[in-house]
Amino acid sequence: MLKKSLLILAASGMMYSCTSPESNPFLSDFQTPEGVPPFDQIKLEHYEPAFLKGIEEQNQRIQAIIDNAEEPDFENVIVALDESSPILDRVAGVFYNLTEAETTDELTELSIKLAPLMSEHDDNISLNKELFAKVKAVYDRRESLNLSTEQNRLLEKKYKGFVRAGANLNEEQQNRLREINKQLSTLAITFSNHILNENNAFKLYVENKEDLAGLPESLCTSAAAEAKANGQEGKWLFTLHNASRIPFLQYADNRALREKMYKAYINRGNNNDENDNKQVIADIVKLRLEKAQLLGFDCYANFVLDNTMAKNNQKVMEFLNNLWGYALPKAKAEAADLQKLMDREGKGEKLEAWDWWYYTEKLRKVKYNLEEEEIKPYFKLENVREGAFTVANKLYGITLTKKEGVPVYHPDVETFEVKDADGSLLGIFYVDYFPRPGKRGGAWMSNYREQKAEVRPIICNVCSFTKPVGDTPSLLTLDEVETLFHEFGHALHGLLSKCQYEGTSGTNVVRDFVELPSQINEHWAMEPEVLKMYAKHYQTGETIPDELIEKILAQGTFNQGFMTTELLAAAILDMNLHNLTSTEGLDVLAYEKEAMAKLGLIDVIAPRYRTTYFNHIVGGYAAGYYSYLWANVLDNDAYEAFKEKGIFDPQTAALFRNEVLAKGGSDDPMTLYKNFRGAEPQLEAMLKNRGMK
Repeated sequence: MLKKSLLILAASGMMYSCTSPESNPFLSDFQTPEGVPPFDQIKLEHYEPAFLKGIEEQNQRIQAIIDNAEEPDFENVIVALDESSPILDRVAGVFYNLTEAETTDELTELSIKLAPLMSEHDDNISLNKELFAKVKAVYDRRESLNLSTEQNRLLEKKYKGFVRAGANLNEEQQNRLREINKQLSTLAITFSNHILNENNAFKLYVENKEDLAGLPESLCTSAAAEAKANGQEGKWLFTLHNASRIPFLQYADNRALREKMYKAYINRGNNNDENDNKQVIADIVKLRLEKAQLLGFDCYANFVLDNTMAKNNQKVMEFLNNLWGYALPKAKAEAADLQKLMDREGKGEKLEAWDWWYYTEKLRKVKYNLEEEEIKPYFKLENVREGAFTVANKLYGITLTKKEGVPVYHPDVETFEVKDADGSLLGIFYVDYFPRPGKRGGAWMSNYREQKAEVRPIICNVCSFTKPVGDTPSLLTLDEVETLFHEFGHALHGLLSKCQYEGTSGTNVVRDFVELPSQINEHWAMEPEVLKMYAKHYQTGETIPDELIEKILAQGTFNQGFMTTELLAAAILDMNLHNLTSTEGLDVLAYEKEAMAKLGLIDVIAPRYRTTYFNHIVGGYAAGYYSYLWANVLDNDAYEAFKEKGIFDPQTAALFRNEVLAKGGSDDPMTLYKNFRGAEPQLEAMLKNRGMK
């Protein structure tokens, strides 16, 4: 999930346009209804001046805090600091979302230019001794200030943020830290751009129709359209985007082409060319370790985890290794079943990594008489989205209504007005669902504006689902259905936030808690009662039959050994890289191979993300990829409360909304969880739902 900080005042009106098209729209509150970004007025030349003006504005506000002769208190220091960057929040919200969702060469070039500038600006604030003295003065008096729980959390977050940013270091150490931060900011952009380039560069053209054997007609139609769009009419083009790669690996009878697709995917950033990431990630790991040790930690993982629910790497590794003991044996058993299926075909072939998806689909058919292509017609994107909206309405009373005339950055983007049960505005919600060359892979939630006090948020979900082709709409796989519900769960966390301060609102929570709202929302997607609401055949309008629902539920734990093992392997790889206390002579691929060998990972399974394309850990999930599994314990345990009392029980839903979704980071996450559930989470529900107990 990509997270940026935004704050703008909401407005009302009739038409979506800027009042002064010639002016820079970022330099004042957006003159649009509800303060949405005026994408129709924003130009490339607006960004850099807005960043520079935003830096100037924040510097002036910081200086005003320092120069204030009144005794430092929560309002004149902490709140003033939390509200010190309106211009930067506006421009950063738009700019960094576009560099992920609709980038261009010009935006990429500008992001590289701005990275060290913004890093220096952040450091100038964090390492400002006079400002830190003001913050510390408030922190030292916190017991006597009669602060609310949320105010205490914000104060602690601000104070700890300064300390973690190096405020207590000497001048020489601070200078080195500044240099490290600058380098890291540029390396992160370079790493991500290399992956985007690799994704866009790989093109698997199929010229002979017989090489399409096994592939669904819908995928072939889409591939033909892709080829035509790339000037190769009469051929079929398959890419590394999930919507193309995964079904190709699932259904293509041509084993050599499956191998080609698979190897292209797992070797991204590892082709010894201009997009190679081996040295980039090695440099990132080395610099992170140096930063952590400058700040008094033995390794980068402990620096990161000091600010989470887990607290330290020992607790995380115990958690991951415990799960590994359940997952690997199940994955090995699944591999044996796949090999038996291959043996029955009599080809004398040994199971390889590029065979896993293909024979898993065959085994699904054998075990459950179910094929994904049989159920996809019931999962038209628009219907699934409406299903997610209906669930939110039944749980929380909210409604989402499509809003026309809102400026957007691409024709694929749609917007919705979100209102509470009493008709009051909760926020504006953008969706952007289809892959394209300017969008990085994956799915995420982000903000154009964050909630605070009476200011309502502007939230977006960005995904990469199968595009509609001709008369065939976008039809989702089960995994894509759950992804849509997942990202909408993040959106609900932002939209239903009811906090006083931006720094504590919405998804501004510790990393290993942030996935609870998203992952619990997935549970409703496959409930029979919910499926009957939205799973309608796109051609006939027929509601999904009970027979298919039973098959979907029966195979709920199918292939979970593989799914859990590849996820765990990536999480452990992430932790191992950031548990290092020395990086001398680090060869990232040799280290990855050694780490996986120690785990006993079988050859036919690779980590979900290998080191050279592990975008999560270059972004906000460094020493944090375990969070998906950590939160999976929380979400499975939390969903038990709904199952016990009814999946739409009003009291349970109100409790979850009020104690988790509305509270953001305004209280300790375990306190929030126990306020909802009445006790700490237990592991059993997760193991059961993954078929491991």
